Amino acid sequence: MVFLRKFKNMVENNPKLFPFISILIGLVSGGVVLLISGYNPFEAYRIILWGIFGKISYFSYTIVKSTPIILTGLSVTFAFRTGLFNIGAEGQFIMGTIVAAIFGSLFQMPFYLHIPFIILLTIIITGIFGAVIGFLKANYGVHEVISSIMMNWIALYLRNYFVRLSWLAKPNSEQTKSIFDSAVITFFDNFKMSKEGILWLSGHPICKGILRAPTNAGIFIAILAVIFVYFILNKTTLGYRLKAVGFNSDSARFGGIDVNKSFVTSMFISGALAGLAGALQVMAVSHNISILSMMEGYGFDGIAVALIGGCSAVGNLWAGLFFGALKYGGTKLQPLMGAPFEIINIVMGVIVFFVAMPKIIPFIFSIFEKKGEKNVR
Repeated sequence: MVFLRKFKNMVENNPKLFPFISILIGLVSGGVVLLISGYNPFEAYRIILWGIFGKISYFSYTIVKSTPIILTGLSVTFAFRTGLFNIGAEGQFIMGTIVAAIFGSLFQMPFYLHIPFIILLTIIITGIFGAVIGFLKANYGVHEVISSIMMNWIALYLRNYFVRLSWLAKPNSEQTKSIFDSAVITFFDNFKMSKEGILWLSGHPICKGILRAPTNAGIFIAILAVIFVYFILNKTTLGYRLKAVGFNSDSARFGGIDVNKSFVTSMFISGALAGLAGALQVMAVSHNISILSMMEGYGFDGIAVALIGGCSAVGNLWAGLFFGALKYGGTKLQPLMGAPFEIINIVMGVIVFFVAMPKIIPFIFSIFEKKGEKNVR
């Protein structure tokens, strides 16, 4: 019981331990579900690890899978740190895909102009789309959760509308035209499909494994975004003002900070980050967009990543990689041992549950501690 008491005190005094303990509890919970379902949890987690690190191509796919989640997590984190709950990252992600699909397929120019052009337009357009949420809160008192949920659906139906337009749609298809090669950020896309490329890669298995996935510049842009968010929040007066509003908007207003402007600015940056994730997904992976019947989930995954990452820029990077690894590695469960992929969703759900309720972990330990004391008596 002394051990439990010491461990509880350590957890209470070190909040940074919560995500790691929550991850452990999530993995254990997933293992219990697997055991009840008749599957060996140790074998399942061995398969997941193999699905991440077993081949170079698997690890490459994991990075590709993680990139958009890192950026949507950053989007949610930035809003959290400034006192706002951006549940609209999903809609902003979708708007980013629309911008990339339109300006990537209608305009052709040198790649060194085309790629920055799309990224800049995405930042502006999706930033404005996000700023609408901040504007509604600042001027009309509309809670950002309500407005951002509505904006998600606006973005989804806007995408479906654009996909059906004759000047953008691929004939006899529910997809848009593919973007031009000058807008693609995948590495050596044409080379690895050429005869020379196939011949060269056959003699270089490591490079072949890396390039088997749609390896692209997205992860480097995501890392730059992490550095940007860290710098803005921790090294600038803008970040100080935004965080001051997040801590206490009344005190910030009394201190001379324009709170309404801060809401709009924060949501502009948050929307731009989520929109950038959508644009990179089109430029790196899909190369077009199609009609959606439901949300894709990248923005909602970003909420989980932000929580697990402790709402810090660097934490988002590692949490995004962790989520991406679980999502990709988990796809190997069903074909290799018949276990449902939904187990991964259970694991992630439990992790988020415990991270979102930090006081529940010390509470659980205190229950065990009391039971132990009774048994001793």
